[in-house]
Amino acid sequence: MRLVIALGGNALLRRGEPTTTTFQRKNVRIAAQAIAPVARDHQVVITHGNGPQVGLLALQAAAYDDRASYPLDVLGAETEGMIGYMIEQELGNLLPVERPLATILTMVEIDRDDPALKNPTKPIGPVYDESEARRITAEHDWVVAPDGDGWRRVVPSPLPRRVFEIRPIRWLLERNVVVICSGGGGIPTMYDERRKLRGVEAVIDKDRASALLAEEVDAECLLLATDVDAVYLDWGTPEEKPIRNITPDRLARYSFPSGSMGPKVEAACTFVERTGRKAVIGALQEIEEMLAGRVGTLIEP
Repeated sequence: MRLVIALGGNALLRRGEPTTTTFQRKNVRIAAQAIAPVARDHQVVITHGNGPQVGLLALQAAAYDDRASYPLDVLGAETEGMIGYMIEQELGNLLPVERPLATILTMVEIDRDDPALKNPTKPIGPVYDESEARRITAEHDWVVAPDGDGWRRVVPSPLPRRVFEIRPIRWLLERNVVVICSGGGGIPTMYDERRKLRGVEAVIDKDRASALLAEEVDAECLLLATDVDAVYLDWGTPEEKPIRNITPDRLARYSFPSGSMGPKVEAACTFVERTGRKAVIGALQEIEEMLAGRVGTLIEP
């Protein structure tokens, strides 16, 4: 079976943890332990988030003269290599030595007229208190927005249209390579008025990009791994109830927070509607059980 496993932010850095390589590697090791049993028996593509990492690199870059600052597309490429390296190493410690792994720097096309480019909504980087958020906004001319109990920088999040490196990704899968790609939603790239490619100062939603990738590689299942064991109705209330099996049209009747479960539900439904295949949302540590249909929320036609 060919699978796309999309790792949520908790796979790399849990909320409130310091943005150090020590914590990131610890969490990647946990993710690798969950993925390895599935990767032994199936063709696997792994995608991942990069919000905390790309935001931290942007903050570091902004500390220097503007002439030395790197745009978000370049920082996104940097995080793809850094995080891919960690996943390759930790997963390589668990899989047979003859099983190859590869990280692909992945450009994802966006529309230069996408209205999202004028409406920053995607949170990246550390969480600040209100006074620190106001100071950073004034210093760097960034946009910030509430995120849970704190504030974070927000940037444009355009829709992904296609994955440029889809052919080499397919070639690697056909040779049983575990592929790590489309990290952080991929590097946002567009054609300008002269039909020349250039990067964009934005971050693509990783769940939407994972759904598009799963469709383009003909995956039989899209697994969205997060820090909760299922999609819940009335989450956080005494009436909360997990959804175990549902169709996209029924799931679309409910509303979920845009900053957490909303994009995952949207991505899962889009993949199922376009392909007629299945998607599962559930806890990172239960990937094997999710694939078997014993846990998580199964979305199917």
